[in-house]
Amino acid sequence: MTATTPSDRPAISGGRVELAPGTAPGDPRFVNDDLLPVPVTERRWTTYNFAALWVGMAHNIPSWLLASGLVALGMDWKQAVLTIALANVVVLLPMLLTGHAGPKYGIPFPVLARASFGLRGANLPALIRAAVACAWFGIQTWIGGQGVFVLLDKAFGGDWAGAARIGGQPWTLWLCFVLFWALELAIIHRGMDALRRFENWAAPFVIVGALVLLVWIAVKAGGLGPLLDQPSRLGWGADFWPVFFPALMGMIAFWATLSLNIPDFTRFGAGQRAQIWGQTLGLPTTMTLFALLSVLVTSGSQAVYGAAVWDPVALAARTDNVFGLLFALVTVLVATISVNIAANVVSPAYDLANLAPRLVNFRTGALTTGVVGVLIMPWKLTATPELYIFTWLGLVGGLLGTVAGILIADYWLVRRTALDLAGLYRADGPYWYRSGWNPAAVIAFVVGGILAIGGSHSAPGTGPFPEDGLIPFLAPLADYGWAVGLATSLLLYRVLMAGRRMPA
Repeated sequence: MTATTPSDRPAISGGRVELAPGTAPGDPRFVNDDLLPVPVTERRWTTYNFAALWVGMAHNIPSWLLASGLVALGMDWKQAVLTIALANVVVLLPMLLTGHAGPKYGIPFPVLARASFGLRGANLPALIRAAVACAWFGIQTWIGGQGVFVLLDKAFGGDWAGAARIGGQPWTLWLCFVLFWALELAIIHRGMDALRRFENWAAPFVIVGALVLLVWIAVKAGGLGPLLDQPSRLGWGADFWPVFFPALMGMIAFWATLSLNIPDFTRFGAGQRAQIWGQTLGLPTTMTLFALLSVLVTSGSQAVYGAAVWDPVALAARTDNVFGLLFALVTVLVATISVNIAANVVSPAYDLANLAPRLVNFRTGALTTGVVGVLIMPWKLTATPELYIFTWLGLVGGLLGTVAGILIADYWLVRRTALDLAGLYRADGPYWYRSGWNPAAVIAFVVGGILAIGGSHSAPGTGPFPEDGLIPFLAPLADYGWAVGLATSLLLYRVLMAGRRMPA
């Protein structure tokens, strides 16, 4: 059942594979320059590059809102850090498994998905991932623009909030939003190498910014003691677990998007060691440290102001120090741009290029992402911790976990990491299945998706779903959506593909 490496596709040192000279596929329906494998000579990202990428992506305002949101939901700092640390250890495994194909074959996520879903069927997971990324881009850009607005409003005496309103918001807020949006697209327009250089220096800068905020709130609170003494409103008993499990799935879902499209980055890796160590050192450690900083600062705000201020921008705006405000402003800019262009523009750019290679290249896809991201009214998704963590992240996690299960089952269990690289670009190749679609992948996706999100429910007044769930008897599974989706689709796909003859 295991595929072998064809003689016209030589394996390079370290197990890295590239197309033989002169054999690049030419079918414009499935190929453009951005979708072709990265040549081995251009796979140069090191362990530091991947670690810096994760530091830059993890240190951002929505990540902060994850941890501080758990405190706002009633956890103490130990419970919140434990939840986030465990979630990131769990999500690291599928991240490494799907990331393996990047350094080995030099291919992006939508091309890897062709092996399991088919050349045309790959557009299904690619467009789901693209839609999620567009939404995340909008959320991050809105939060970043809002942060710039709040801090500049404070710096200039508080007059900006009184400006004439357009669409219910001050025109000055829309200006900050648009300028922030344009700056992000200007950076990504320069390509992946510019992104790597930006992440290298952005990562340590954002860490310093978070530490400065911690020192400031600790001084205001009279030391670290009050930050550590804030009690849990949930305890460790019956009130804690109904919050812990859906929160854990929400934390996992935060990076479930990257667990799919991580080959978009690892395809530039110098080898497996670089991506494995870079991600292992970068993701769980960084997210745990940032979670610790977040919950300590939020606990400090509770001690100082009598209520948990879970938004770091709103907290920073409480200072009257002009230098502090400007430093916070630059930190917000760097942190948000760092994660947004890496996590939420790169992937949909490739996904949209995969949909129509003749019409869409990487830059066109990035611009489309930017436009779609501002049309979804992202400010509604972060209105409350319940809506942000349970509804948005829970729904996204269930669907993306289902796709991840299929990719992992196909690449590791069915093909044992051996792909016909040229066949991923040919309609007459082994991944054409039935008119470009693999029925096994579609069935596994539908079944896994229904089980993962079919029981989605919301407490009255906190979300869009019925209180007893969309499909009531599935409601008990909704709090474990990512795990249910991944496990169901992985097992079902493996069963459906049993006995299927793999390309030799």
